[in-house]
Amino acid sequence: MERLGHAPGTLSPTISILRQELDSMIRVIYLLKIDDLDVRRGLMQMTLEGQPWSAETSKGRRRRVTDREMVNLADRLQGWSEIVYRFGCAFVHLSNLHKLDSNDPLGSLSAEERASVLDYLRRYHGGPQSDTPSLEELGWYLPGVLRKISGNLEAYVRDLEAGSTAT
Repeated sequence: MERLGHAPGTLSPTISILRQELDSMIRVIYLLKIDDLDVRRGLMQMTLEGQPWSAETSKGRRRRVTDREMVNLADRLQGWSEIVYRFGCAFVHLSNLHKLDSNDPLGSLSAEERASVLDYLRRYHGGPQSDTPSLEELGWYLPGVLRKISGNLEAYVRDLEAGSTAT
């Protein structure tokens, strides 16, 4: 990741990797919020079998657990995951943001979202100082962001293995 974050033309795959790790973290956070360990084990089994997650409704029917539902929950707990997730999605899904030489990915965010991303980078990673950082400058912070997300994910997985629940 250190090399990808700084090599020319690798910002898009770097952000895609970051988004994939965040996606895993969001799923683990969702699992930690489930108090019923049988339901939790059922979702984990669905993962191992390559099935989409589903949950029982109050009427006894099955409904799909959506990414939106998981992201909303994680964002209530973390406060920053929604913005990073949406920002990363633009690099996973086909979009104009793959043409990084002429598009500023932060420019596609609202002023509030852009401020949140910059605040996160400043608070946890020491920068950038500019309110309009270049893509190259953002690339310098991505390895640290990935380390933070990966470290949080590892801690959450340990909590999951111990049978803990999120509060």
